[in-house]
Amino acid sequence: MNDDDELCLCFHVTRRKVIQYIRVRQPRRPSELSQCYGAGTGCGWCRPFLKRLLDQEQAGSLSHDEENLPTPEEYARQRSAYRQQGG
Repeated sequence: MNDDDELCLCFHVTRRKVIQYIRVRQPRRPSELSQCYGAGTGCGWCRPFLKRLLDQEQAGSLSHDEENLPTPEEYARQRSAYRQQGG
């Protein structure tokens, strides 16, 4: 996943926006990321990914290699399946 790919598909919040929010605002809990353009407040699919980015940044290890996010297409497909299951 690239910086300009959407992490929160409900509110079109990119990975770049989330990372910048984490670095500037330094949230302590994943729930605080909802203040970043509403990330994580829609269907809920992106919450584990948001938490992973926050955890990695707090550990000082945030990088493209370590996050292991799926490709944007795979991410959207998995989210679609999640929503069909009632998530």
